[in-house]
Amino acid sequence: MTTAELFPALRNLSRADKLRVMQFLIAELARDEEPSLQPGATYSVWSPLNSHEAAHKLGQLLESERSPDA
Repeated sequence: MTTAELFPALRNLSRADKLRVMQFLIAELARDEEPSLQPGATYSVWSPLNSHEAAHKLGQLLESERSPDA
């Protein structure tokens, strides 16, 4: 079905049905935007575990919040 055929049919729908069509189209667009994961594939995930530099910076931030000078 082409959009030229679809648009007149959509105009004839009730308000509630038009909202359902909108929800359907939004869900379809969102699903198309999601990255797809392949079964059995491996993906790297960043973790702060063993990130000593991040821990040091966090410690400095906490210490600056605690001191009355800052």
